[in-house]
Amino acid sequence: MTVPPISSESTDAINRAVPEANTSPSLGQRWRNLLIVLVAVTLSVLVVLGIRTETPAASLEALALDSVPLESALINGKPSLVEFYANWCTSCQAMAGEMANLREGYRDRVNFVMLNIDNSKWLPEMLSYRVDGIPHFVYLDDRGETVSMAIGEQPQTILSSNLDALLSGESLPYEQHTGRTSELETPPSIRSDNPRSHGAQASS
Repeated sequence: MTVPPISSESTDAINRAVPEANTSPSLGQRWRNLLIVLVAVTLSVLVVLGIRTETPAASLEALALDSVPLESALINGKPSLVEFYANWCTSCQAMAGEMANLREGYRDRVNFVMLNIDNSKWLPEMLSYRVDGIPHFVYLDDRGETVSMAIGEQPQTILSSNLDALLSGESLPYEQHTGRTSELETPPSIRSDNPRSHGAQASS
């Protein structure tokens, strides 16, 4: 059986088909690589956005910088939630995220005040509000008068319910609520002007 000769047209068709076959896998590979890069970039952006979202919620310093000064809170006609805290306080740190969430929902109606107990400037307030454990919360009405106090970690739902009642002028549903605290008698460092020794100063 004789094989018919291959025409020049057939040879040209084969030559055109071979490069196309060779380039097809590389084209598919390029698309696959591009897809991997796009997924990686998307995940990186989401991680960065997630970190930026969580950082303020976890920082007591950021919350303190964003808080309303006590002097303003007492005269601006809004009710207030005053928090006595310290940067070393693990209970305060644990609540930072919840406090940030509360601010987002109530900042236009409620003053959020933070007083660092390591600053001796707040010793009179510590004595007045009988601060002996932190976090220590004081609810003030729109005239700056004390409505209630709470000590220790507070669930966000409890704080939110109390703030709603404070805004409507009703009795707080969770008055005198007590949670886990950081005791003032056992700080990680002692300073000579430390207001945590306020008991001794008060008796002198």
